[in-house]
Amino acid sequence: MMMRYDTFIFDLDGTLLNTLDDLAAAVNHALRTHGMPEHTVDDVRRFVGNGVRLLMERAVPGGAGNPLFAAAFADFRHYYMEHALDTTRPYDGVVQVLEELQRRGCHVAVVSNKFMTATQELVSHFFPTVSVAIGEHEAEGIRKKPAPDTVFEALKMLNASSASGVLHPVYVGDSDVDIETAQNAGLSCVSVLWGFRDRRFLEAHGATTFISAPGELLLMC
Repeated sequence: MMMRYDTFIFDLDGTLLNTLDDLAAAVNHALRTHGMPEHTVDDVRRFVGNGVRLLMERAVPGGAGNPLFAAAFADFRHYYMEHALDTTRPYDGVVQVLEELQRRGCHVAVVSNKFMTATQELVSHFFPTVSVAIGEHEAEGIRKKPAPDTVFEALKMLNASSASGVLHPVYVGDSDVDIETAQNAGLSCVSVLWGFRDRRFLEAHGATTFISAPGELLLMC
């Protein structure tokens, strides 16, 4: 029997939005600015998932120990904030599914390891009906995914607007980090097959429930 949920917590990059080309462009701009070798888009695909700082630690030769790391990371952030909408688009069907979930009375939130400002700006631009969007947190003691902290924060915000005060949530993502996040939060996880990781990788990291198109989520609401 298929599980039914009234609350859907979504990852952002690779789940709702294809951000890969803009992330790769920002990474390579920063590397090029500081005379470092650039990476292919497939390289960047492997680097993403754990927040932008770790993305840059993986991209910069020598990682955080490189004396130019801080400057390269700052240049990445600045460039990305100016170019985050150059090629980024929602995956086919995502906008319609989010709107239909909400029309049916389901709660929807986004929890990402992307820095907070970029998360909120992208969600506001592409998904204006989604009011809860949480990125990498600057508040002390709030850990990023795979810790469950930002998921719990989103659920608390959604619960405040729930007439019943009782939520039945599921986490939806495209990576091993999302699988671990769901486990740490005590939630079921739905792994999408259109994102940055393939089915074999996801299965190797414990994924058990898959969807190949956004519309399949409507069968769970």
